[in-house]
Amino acid sequence: MKQRIDGVAPPYPPETDRALHRWMPPGVTREPLMLFKVLERHPELASRMRALGAGLLVHGRLSDADRELVIARVAARAGCAYEWGVHMATYAETAGLTPYQITLTATGTPDDPAWSPRQTALLRAVDELHASARLGDDTWAALREQLDEPGAIEFLVLAGWYRTIAYVANGVQIESEPWALALPAR
Repeated sequence: MKQRIDGVAPPYPPETDRALHRWMPPGVTREPLMLFKVLERHPELASRMRALGAGLLVHGRLSDADRELVIARVAARAGCAYEWGVHMATYAETAGLTPYQITLTATGTPDDPAWSPRQTALLRAVDELHASARLGDDTWAALREQLDEPGAIEFLVLAGWYRTIAYVANGVQIESEPWALALPAR
């Protein structure tokens, strides 16, 4: 599978270099992600996307653990090995996901005993959104038992945002970063 759009390549013009480094979390010394290099082929769109992406990743109301569980499940359900692998390699440990839970984000069910009631509610909501782009009353009620109103709204935006990222990564066929985890087979 060949990547359909090449990312921008070094040496970067100063404006592109600044934009790429704004995508990366503070203190990260890795080369900017290929996803960001591809998005910089359309710098105006990339700058608008960066604001929402950074807001969800760094300034969101959801805990790191909740955020990464949702991202992992959305990416896995969308078959987006790229995004799943990047997030699980970078954030899973700090989010408190065990190696078993990391695998379960891609292969398990929300009812697995490895999940807390909160995690079960988040996973069930992701799965239902993936299947129908809707949440049933029972799923919504379980989600609201765990999240306040702003948190529930943020959850919906987060899940939708990473579905968008999955569309981009899968549509362009972005190759996995060499250091990323491999998405387990479902």
